[in-house]
Amino acid sequence: MIDFIGNTLFTVILTIICYVFTFKLNKKYKKDWLNPLYTATILLILLLLVFHVDIGTYQQGSIIFTQLLKLAVVSLAVPLFKQWSFLKENYQKICSGVFGGTIIGIVSVVGLAQLFHLKEQLLASLILKSVTLPIALTISSDLGGLTSITVLFVIFSALISLTIGPSLFKHLGIRSKGSRGLAMGTSAQMLGANRSLIWGEEEGAMGSVAMIASGLIFSLLLPILPFLLKI
Repeated sequence: MIDFIGNTLFTVILTIICYVFTFKLNKKYKKDWLNPLYTATILLILLLLVFHVDIGTYQQGSIIFTQLLKLAVVSLAVPLFKQWSFLKENYQKICSGVFGGTIIGIVSVVGLAQLFHLKEQLLASLILKSVTLPIALTISSDLGGLTSITVLFVIFSALISLTIGPSLFKHLGIRSKGSRGLAMGTSAQMLGANRSLIWGEEEGAMGSVAMIASGLIFSLLLPILPFLLKI
């Protein structure tokens, strides 16, 4: 029991230190690729390697973050409730945009998996790359995927979308506030929703709803996903 408490305190303190440091770094230089979600993870891994901290020790203490992540799934209902009137006014735009983006994401992953002959377990881990992390982890586990791979590709997918998304909007001449918010929320999850909120209230609302809606769509598609994995 004492070892468990000690491991938990060590893990929480080390994780918070890494996050605070990288958050200040991102705030100072204001670069998308310096987002604490990525830089804090890299810094944490480096510290564990330098000080020869056993990964099992860290994982044992990280159980508190696992529980908080589960609560985050429930908290997604809060912005959905707050934006209910906005959602009703724009439901056609939201449904068509998010559903189309979600389906294209699934088809692209399945197609690439066939091209490179990926195993079913790896496909189950990758097919959720465009879903917000708490939901992606839950569904990936149900499908028999590797949650560690799911985390990696969800984060990597969000980073790519966050980095090249604004440039694509500019070059393709996409100026619609709703379209920009939907695209970022669907492809980059919470990071995309946050970026959309910086652009404006409408973009932020659409980004948040898109993030939540993509998770709901994947949850509804869960019964047919196992069949897609066997294609």
